[in-house]
Amino acid sequence: MTFQFRSLLLTALVLTMTILVNAQDSPIPDTIASMADTMSIITPDVADAQITPSDKSNLLAMDRSSGFNLMTILRGLLGMISLVLIAFLFSTNRKAVNWKVVFTGIALQVALAVGVLYVPFIQYFFEFVGKLFVLILDFTKAGTEFLFKSFSSNEIESALQNFAVQILPTIIFFSALTSLLFYLGIIQKIVKGMAWIMTRLMNLSGAESLSVAGNIFLGQTESPLMIKAYLQKMNKSEILLVMIGGMATLAGGVLAVYISFLGGSDPVQRLLFAKHLLTASVMAAPGAIVISKILVPQTESIDKTIEVNKEQIGSNVLDSISNGTTEGLKLAVNVAAMLLVFIAFIALFNYVTIYIGELFGLNATISNFSGGRYTELSLQFMLGYLFSPVMWLIGVNINDITLLGRLLGEKIILTEFIGYVSLSELKLANAFTDSKSIIMATYMLCGFANFASIGIQIGGIGSLAPNQRVLLSKYGLRALLGGTLASLLSATIIGMLIG
Repeated sequence: MTFQFRSLLLTALVLTMTILVNAQDSPIPDTIASMADTMSIITPDVADAQITPSDKSNLLAMDRSSGFNLMTILRGLLGMISLVLIAFLFSTNRKAVNWKVVFTGIALQVALAVGVLYVPFIQYFFEFVGKLFVLILDFTKAGTEFLFKSFSSNEIESALQNFAVQILPTIIFFSALTSLLFYLGIIQKIVKGMAWIMTRLMNLSGAESLSVAGNIFLGQTESPLMIKAYLQKMNKSEILLVMIGGMATLAGGVLAVYISFLGGSDPVQRLLFAKHLLTASVMAAPGAIVISKILVPQTESIDKTIEVNKEQIGSNVLDSISNGTTEGLKLAVNVAAMLLVFIAFIALFNYVTIYIGELFGLNATISNFSGGRYTELSLQFMLGYLFSPVMWLIGVNINDITLLGRLLGEKIILTEFIGYVSLSELKLANAFTDSKSIIMATYMLCGFANFASIGIQIGGIGSLAPNQRVLLSKYGLRALLGGTLASLLSATIIGMLIG
């Protein structure tokens, strides 16, 4: 059965489930903004939205009617089994799947989630690291204020309180800091320790475990630099894990940005989301291993030697900071350009589809079919309903499945940056019925699993190992699937344990 045929089969199943799951008329807040009434194509119309209480405790609003019970556990198990079955369906060698590795990886994810949610000393550790990320945001603010504050008021004027000034500098500073830590060898030591654990527990080669561990802190093209000497000799299973590891985790720079998105200026909310975003990236590492070793099982002998590449970024401290700053500036400009273009294309797409919907009377039909959730034929409507069955499977509140379905679609098609922007605005607009959906979405959006990343990996990893470029191209879609499933697995587990 070819990959393309299995893709068509899975699409048909998803479409069938879409009709079954969404065939109901419960009144739920409208989540599509009219193009004529608002300039934003991301923020929903929430004039009649159900207001979720603002709670700054451990898991946002814990006074929900539902709690940790047998049903949430069963829903979580259903989600995990479904995700593993999807990966198994696309496996290149089902008979060779090492189920011990699969169960060990899932057990690690569950243990991490339980620890972060319920074990005090693990909570304190992740909160401590989270506080470091929040401090980084404050340090960045000092530099930003120096550049953009007014000489008269000694503050940043309201006209400059925007995305470009408040968010993008975080990427630049964190890139410089990461470069410095890499030069000093601090990141390598942490990564090597984590790689040693994964190699022993999950039967990985030293090189692929280093790559996966490195992806928790570094980007999908920076982490492979630590295993540059091994890339050309890697087999198919190892190369796919390098790719999926890059797509399933977040780099530190953008992680700091997403803390700003979701936490805003509230220090308690910042710390809350810093902890969960960090946990999501750590949990994604064993999740990536689980999915990767199902999609392309390891059938060859492996080398468990763990040796970090000695190549340094820069010749001295100042040079490493300068190099990191330059790379951060490139990334920030790229992010700004990407957001500008993608949001413009969303507006263009919606303009055309909404017009078509009005011309053929589809908008009214959509409003009736969705019970008032959506009022127009738009990209948000299409993505929300296309992926809503998957959201139901992983345990999302049925009132929020089209919202999270839309977020997943935006992540895959447009990048996770757009997804987190949407999540932030939906959160501020109190559009979610269940606050647990916000936490699950935070984990689900974690990672670079989108179509653009396929090209980035082919170009970035391919430049380090030209002989692997054909394999990188061949496994692009499979890596995208794997990265998406790994993030969904983390979201399923955290949702199950929250209750």
